[in-house]
Amino acid sequence: MNFQNGRRILTALLLSVVLLVTACSPTKAPGRFDQVQQDSTQQKSGQAVAKESTQGSEFNKFFPGTQAGYSRVYTQEKKGFAEAKLKKDGKDVAMLSISDAKGVTGGASPTAKFLKSDKKIGGYPAVEVGTTQTAVLVGDRYQVKVLSRDPSFVASDRATWIQKFNLDGLARLK
Repeated sequence: MNFQNGRRILTALLLSVVLLVTACSPTKAPGRFDQVQQDSTQQKSGQAVAKESTQGSEFNKFFPGTQAGYSRVYTQEKKGFAEAKLKKDGKDVAMLSISDAKGVTGGASPTAKFLKSDKKIGGYPAVEVGTTQTAVLVGDRYQVKVLSRDPSFVASDRATWIQKFNLDGLARLK
């Protein structure tokens, strides 16, 4: 009987020590990006997107639909921007995006590069950015861009896919 009481007391004492040690131990140290994330989500001024920017969800209806052998998977949607992956046989071949240039604040205007362009796709000024990007400016406001993610997806493919967007409908969006 004395042995069982001693065992119970020892068990209770050990449990108390374990609880005390674990409760008083420091919590997980914050990651190196935690403070930056907290600051940026609480920031109200100086953001890169202006109030009058179009909601990203408004852009979805202008993206090309599913085509033979290709599928479209939306990946990002936020104020002033929407993006989708273009997949062929399950492989990412391109990124499709629409962004509202009016909503960009600070820095050089993203539409300036189109002013010098003599190239047009679907009747809209177009530019090639490097060897993997093609973009058009619609309605002096919306930038429609296709980025190659696979070497087989070349400039002519990008131009073809830009024309699959409902560019005229996007031009009427206000």
